[in-house]
Amino acid sequence: MRKNSIKNVRVNTEVQKELSNIIRNEIKDPRIAPMTSVVTVEVAPDLKTCKAYISVLGDEKAQKDTMAGLKSAEGYIRRQLAGNLNMRATPQIQFILEQSIEYGVAMSRKIDEVMNK
Repeated sequence: MRKNSIKNVRVNTEVQKELSNIIRNEIKDPRIAPMTSVVTVEVAPDLKTCKAYISVLGDEKAQKDTMAGLKSAEGYIRRQLAGNLNMRATPQIQFILEQSIEYGVAMSRKIDEVMNK
């Protein structure tokens, strides 16, 4: 399976949906910020590993706490993912902090400030 094959895109989409659902509805860790979203997911073609890019709206402490909470809940998340998806292998998840949404919000604020002056 090539990296950009239709099957890989479908697997990425399904894993992203399930990860979002699990993080939003099933994890009760208070360290995880309520404004946490899964930006994108890259599952390796052999289905062994998965990189989940996570965006956290909040300050740096909230981001660090959320990443620590997700890291500690990794086993639970993987077990839930295995139960919800019918895949040959459940990938090992690596959470990566993505700051593009926060950057976009900050740039939008700066543009608004310049336009108002």
